[in-house]
Amino acid sequence: MQSGIKQLLLPFSLVLAIGTGLGLTIDNLFGQEDTYEQLQKMEDTFLLINRQYVEETDPSELAEAAIRAMLEELDPHSAYIDAEAIGRVQEDYRGSFGGIGIWFEAPPEDTAKVTSTIPDGPGEAVGLMAGDRMFAVDDTSIVGMASIPIQNLIKGPTGTDVRISIKRPGVSEPFDVVIERASIPLYSIDSSYMMDETTGYVRIGRFAMTTHTEFIEHVQRLKTRGMQRLVIDLRGNPGGIKDAAVYIADEMLGGAGVIVTTEGRDTRENVINRITPGGLLTDEPVIILVDEQSASGSEIVAGAVQDHDRALIVGRRTFGKGLVQRPFQLRDGSVVQMTVARYFMPSGRLIQTPYETGEQGDYFAEKIRNYEKATYRPDEYLSEIPDSLRYSTDNGRTVFGGGGVMPDIVIPPDSLSALNAPIVQVAIRRGWAFLYAREYFDSEEGLAARQEWAQTPDRFYTEFEIDATHWNGFVTYASENGLEDPIGEGDDSQAFDQSDLESHRETLEVVLKARMAQRLYRSEAWYPVFNTIDPMIAQIESLWIHAESLAKNGTMAASSN
Repeated sequence: MQSGIKQLLLPFSLVLAIGTGLGLTIDNLFGQEDTYEQLQKMEDTFLLINRQYVEETDPSELAEAAIRAMLEELDPHSAYIDAEAIGRVQEDYRGSFGGIGIWFEAPPEDTAKVTSTIPDGPGEAVGLMAGDRMFAVDDTSIVGMASIPIQNLIKGPTGTDVRISIKRPGVSEPFDVVIERASIPLYSIDSSYMMDETTGYVRIGRFAMTTHTEFIEHVQRLKTRGMQRLVIDLRGNPGGIKDAAVYIADEMLGGAGVIVTTEGRDTRENVINRITPGGLLTDEPVIILVDEQSASGSEIVAGAVQDHDRALIVGRRTFGKGLVQRPFQLRDGSVVQMTVARYFMPSGRLIQTPYETGEQGDYFAEKIRNYEKATYRPDEYLSEIPDSLRYSTDNGRTVFGGGGVMPDIVIPPDSLSALNAPIVQVAIRRGWAFLYAREYFDSEEGLAARQEWAQTPDRFYTEFEIDATHWNGFVTYASENGLEDPIGEGDDSQAFDQSDLESHRETLEVVLKARMAQRLYRSEAWYPVFNTIDPMIAQIESLWIHAESLAKNGTMAASSN
């Protein structure tokens, strides 16, 4: 869990637009004599080390180390980005360089791990998947290398190839994949479809410049198909551009009021975003799904509609990031991305998880403890929240600050779900269904099937079935690609065979069908199939009574769930 939470920091440290901050200069930053004296102290120490230390030092490394150390004393989300990294970002926006379409993390002294692939990107197309360990790029070892140097090796001119060496958990032998770099189109709406005759579904993967426009297009298309109520899935959404989240919330809110307020020490950071008339979804019942990886912009949306008693929030307590960063460019082109403000929900609550400056380890440890209690013992968790962190919605419901958005309905992970069976998890992690679907649709028989189904996704969702041929093909593929390789070591090791696949055939057939749909119709087609066995989605139907009550009069229905 801790690595999953740390992973969320990556999107917050990406600089999407490089500017000059607030136009401040060094000359007007010194408001007190003591500030200048402390700067002189730092300068004296820097020069002393540079001139007198027993070994020759690199001034740039000393300066960057000092900057990083200062930022570590602030908060968990302020960061320093060197000039080379900023140059890469600017090259990307000029379109001169391409990538392979993956997100990854590179823990210190560890192997870089793929955390997700961009839908329909080059990496996904060759079979890369979350959990893959990358240990070399074009024969250059990247073990223990930081993320920026790894990015520099992977990126290159579009149309050129890069070879990535992979160790996949559960697969005994490492292997290489050759990927052609491409310009990566990033869409923020992962999927939208009609769950039934009246229920629409929209999954927002992140908040970007185009998110609001995409959202409007998807919702309008669903309305033409009869949508009368909507599920908005923000699970795993790490945030992004604040304004995009504000615009999405605004589409659901009617009347007058505040969406979010930003407050900083500099008064120029004080901004109040208010509801505007003409929202696209001001009357329809709405359920919003969140989890522990829903952060920042996701929390603005969930928190704003919850405070205005507009939509039902379902799932697990969100990440708890209520800090705003702004990039300040230094004279060498590097950037200090520094926290300059906090944002507050309409009720006045701050959803940032409390932290002590310079104690990031404690920050994440406390997050894990709170997550477990809020998920599995929510009544106990809420009873311990002090009155100072209790706030009221428009209609008097109690909501909470000090660590994420607490859902109206908490749904913990279902340990008894067939999806959590070890063989199912192993099959998903090793990608047998994904890779079988790719191999099948590249075959002569698969090309004929592609022609049959390519133009009729709705018919595929309702009519296509995994027959004996596909099931046997999948089992054979798994058997030839590590099915019987043991998982774990010593007494904890576990081995599987074809009978284990057969015992969970019903669930694995859905996973296989979802991968085949994804291969036929792009990544968005995964959700209409896979969501039929998603444990949280399965509980939605019984919750509409609450969402409908909120849509009508801003109160929760009397019945309990």
